[in-house]
Amino acid sequence: MNKLLYFINHPQEGLLVAMGHLFHGVSDKQYLKWVYRIVFGKKLDIEYPKTFNEKLCWLKVNYQKPLFTQLADKYRVKQIVTEKIGKEYVVPCYGKWKHVDEIDFKQLPNRVFLKSNHDSGGGILVDQSKGIDWKALHRRFNHRTLEGRNNYWHLREWPYKNIEPCILAEEYLDEGTGHELHDYKFWCFNGKPTYMYITNKGKVIKENFYDMDFNPVAIDHGFERTVPEYEKPENFNKMKELATILSKDIPFVRIDFFNVNGHLYFGEFTFYDWGGMRPFRNGWDELLGEKLVLPVE
Repeated sequence: MNKLLYFINHPQEGLLVAMGHLFHGVSDKQYLKWVYRIVFGKKLDIEYPKTFNEKLCWLKVNYQKPLFTQLADKYRVKQIVTEKIGKEYVVPCYGKWKHVDEIDFKQLPNRVFLKSNHDSGGGILVDQSKGIDWKALHRRFNHRTLEGRNNYWHLREWPYKNIEPCILAEEYLDEGTGHELHDYKFWCFNGKPTYMYITNKGKVIKENFYDMDFNPVAIDHGFERTVPEYEKPENFNKMKELATILSKDIPFVRIDFFNVNGHLYFGEFTFYDWGGMRPFRNGWDELLGEKLVLPVE
């Protein structure tokens, strides 16, 4: 019922979700042109892209590297990140399973975070001291739900297409303050961190953009800023260093970190921020498009 009410209040998003389910037989290029027209109200120039969103769409169709599937897989990426920057930056994983009923919670810590490896959001904190809600786990992680949440079909983010779904149990990250965690998300253009934004993990999304000297930047694609501005983290330069290593040789990627009481944890690779379908204000779509140099192959 909550999901139905959400889509009633956000009809465009409801339409895009429906399209993702209905048009599996349509080519990626044609599908993206349809979605772009709905979101932006104009034609997608995918042959000669200029804006940031157009170039992300071009990359979806024309720059498909097998490595990206491994990097988008929230389980397989752990080994790659360990090799590149070290195990200490990887959120501990206690196991993976194909079905909820295979999980033996007696072998797990009292509090664990369950999530699937191939989609975005939707994880569940399990606190065994408060009991295990098996109905909620089966709703979230049954076979139909796992297969149906493949991010590829919604906006044709192809790295997700061939990930074999599984369920992960990770350490639950908590600062112990009662406040929600924040993501530190670095936009890396051709291996160079250029802008980043801090966003919360709550229901009301806010985004504060900064440059690599941590000066506020007025990039705006529809979310309010948190006021007052954030203070520069003491380990900000370390974040930039790790983002540079992880983004090497990639035309564009967003590298995410959690900063838990001063300890950095890698979050994820995102190749198409907001699916390449998020309108900007004040000319930023064009300005960011100039920074994204597409590969010539």
